[in-house]
Amino acid sequence: MAKLSGWPRIIGDWLRLRLSPPGLPDNSEFKLPRSAISWSYVFGSATFVVLLLELVTGLCLALVYQPSADSAWQSLLYLNYQQPLGWFLRALHYWGSNFLVALMILHLVQVFVIGAYKFPRELTWIGGILLLLLTLAMALTGEVLRFDQESYWDLVIGFALAGRTPLIGARLVHFLMGGPIIAGATLERMYTTHVLLLPAAILGLTGLHLLLVYKLGISEWPMPGRLVNRDTYLASYRAEVEREGEPLIPNGLRKDLIFAGLIVLALIVTAAVLGPKGPNGAPNPSIIQTRPHPDFYFLWMEALMGLLPAWLDTPFALIVLPILLLGLIAMPLISPTGERYILRRPLSMVIAVTVLTVLVTTTWLGTYDPWSPDMNAWSGTPIPAAYLKGRTPLEIQGAILIQAKQCRNCHALDGSGGMRGPSLDTTATRLTRNELIRQILQGGGNMPGYGKALKPAEVDAIVAFLMTMHPANEPPAHSSARPADAGG
Repeated sequence: MAKLSGWPRIIGDWLRLRLSPPGLPDNSEFKLPRSAISWSYVFGSATFVVLLLELVTGLCLALVYQPSADSAWQSLLYLNYQQPLGWFLRALHYWGSNFLVALMILHLVQVFVIGAYKFPRELTWIGGILLLLLTLAMALTGEVLRFDQESYWDLVIGFALAGRTPLIGARLVHFLMGGPIIAGATLERMYTTHVLLLPAAILGLTGLHLLLVYKLGISEWPMPGRLVNRDTYLASYRAEVEREGEPLIPNGLRKDLIFAGLIVLALIVTAAVLGPKGPNGAPNPSIIQTRPHPDFYFLWMEALMGLLPAWLDTPFALIVLPILLLGLIAMPLISPTGERYILRRPLSMVIAVTVLTVLVTTTWLGTYDPWSPDMNAWSGTPIPAAYLKGRTPLEIQGAILIQAKQCRNCHALDGSGGMRGPSLDTTATRLTRNELIRQILQGGGNMPGYGKALKPAEVDAIVAFLMTMHPANEPPAHSSARPADAGG
């Protein structure tokens, strides 16, 4: 019990040393080591400027955007073609998110390469990783808000992966969707997350990140043989700042402003030339042979999952990626001291080069890859043999079509399948034959019509099988206009 009670004190001391370390100089002028006033240190400030630009453009878009399933797509068309400069505002926001993610990755790579995550800046690195994750979450929810055909099926694939999470998969998907299907509640939930929850978290974490930079200063450029030691580092850093430190303003700020200005100029030109992304057509759940492409920041993941065998998709998403993420977060805790000079850290050099090569290569592959994720969700699960016993050839053909047409992505069978539509096990007790045909052809409720996607013979076979879906002691539904014993 004594050990357990000591943990809060140990954690508190660790945080206190990082938030307000003793021995640092009075840095009211925010002086930095001369080696830190460099063009190599401008990525963080440019990232902050682009983040502010994203917040401003996002607030402007929120004045027009309507987060409802029947209006979201139209509101984007209004911005593109009717609102003066609405297309440019959307383009700035979309390409700004691409620039923001790229700058954050470059900034983290730079920090890793020069070993600036080591003592006493471990918490600064962890905060940076969390900021990158929150920014990626912002990008993902922003992609959903387009609510076009591409983003809809990206969402379907994401929920299919989330549904494979052990123990909580079904509840997690239901929570994220705001119900059993992707509909208006899903869009509203994503909108609230995108414009309220995530920005609040990002701003709070950014404030903490800047506070840590102010408290701890910016790390000096690494030199060979200059090791990071907990007992001596703070004193040597203080001595260097007092001996040859330069104020951030105006010496360092000049470089930051020039680089940030060039980035913003490049962003404006990119937005003006390439324009906004989408919307690419209203979402249509009946088009299952689609080819969704995620935005730039997730292309690498799509390409890797496309290259991997299908049976490795779930382990990669739920095991490999979390382990890599935890490794990034724990890195300054595993190696908080020692050498910072990159040429004397060969393993770090190999890791940095490998990660960048994989990211660039797979992102490039993801822009034109010929494969597509198997959007089979539960359709890959065979129909239970009990559902095929005693069936006619036509009814068996219907079962095969239900499998092939991926009906079980939305409908469960024998407790296995999607939750976006009612279970198929009792279909015949709810709908007559004619009602089934009409429902399949025309749709209704949350179900789209499949009249253009199915041949008449296929509809007959599917209906024949579904008419067998009723308990043995309960007859199928029949029309009140005809006697039950007349075949309903």
